[in-house]
Amino acid sequence: MRFADINGNADTLRALSGMIQSGRIPHALMFIEPDGGPAFSIAMAYLQMLYCQQRTAGDSCGACPSCNRVSKLIHPDIHFVFPTTSPQTSVSLMPQFRTLATENPRFTEAELGAALGIDSKSSLIAVAEAREVLSQLSLSALEGGWRSVVIFLPEKMNQEAANRLLKAIEEPEPQTQFILITHSPEKVLQTIASRCQRIQLGAPAKAPEFDRPELLDGLMDAIVRKDLFDALEAGEQLAALPSRESAKAFCRYASDAMRNVFLAQQGLGLQQTASGNAAAWASRLPRSFARNALGALDAAYRLVERNVNMKIIFADLANKLYRING
Repeated sequence: MRFADINGNADTLRALSGMIQSGRIPHALMFIEPDGGPAFSIAMAYLQMLYCQQRTAGDSCGACPSCNRVSKLIHPDIHFVFPTTSPQTSVSLMPQFRTLATENPRFTEAELGAALGIDSKSSLIAVAEAREVLSQLSLSALEGGWRSVVIFLPEKMNQEAANRLLKAIEEPEPQTQFILITHSPEKVLQTIASRCQRIQLGAPAKAPEFDRPELLDGLMDAIVRKDLFDALEAGEQLAALPSRESAKAFCRYASDAMRNVFLAQQGLGLQQTASGNAAAWASRLPRSFARNALGALDAAYRLVERNVNMKIIFADLANKLYRING
């Protein structure tokens, strides 16, 4: 699959090609698409260019041995993970997956379940898959270049599998890349999602937006001033949000702001998301703050999902952010 073979998403294809040509390759990409979207085709065209031995201007050659192996999903340094049902694993079902994906790269979740002979509604990515991935990544690349892991539907990872893969995604070995393809980004473990460069394909999923930015501003202003009392007061206001969905929306909104803080501290342009105060906060926070804050926000998000008392969640979050700032 070459970029030239894909219809639509021209801006995305140019951006992906530019990453490879410039050598500025993210260690983790997360493609967000509706079920049956083009993400798998685009991901494979991207990998084919990455591994190509004779790249043309902006695309793979489509003819070298590496291109041939990538297009047939048999490249030894590209590993695939997808939901299965126990005791089966992605490795054991790879022949069925390969047949489906080469014949119909825009397959749906239901089509995947049918091809694998499993009930797609009860399938998941279990810890055995994470152990297999880590085992593969412990070995050197067989062709001496990149090693890639393509995870289809990371939202179906159970907690133990996600936690095992988190460090590998957060701090990968050189020339190691993860590509995630999700239909429900809000269900992906927040600490994993926050380490990925997101690429939206098609209409974005409709998640509740957070419409009270002043609550984050108040909390962060207290953190920057190292005023624990005011930070806890801000936590009280967050605990009074009208619903758990709005609390989760706050966690997503705040996570976007922390990514902007990180970008500002690296001297990179800010994305037009979340709070416009990220640049001001960045100049007054330690460089470790954004990464540690993302972990705290992810923990708060999961506690909201588990129906833990909101006052406890946001008092704990305020205290954690205060301590993170030293």
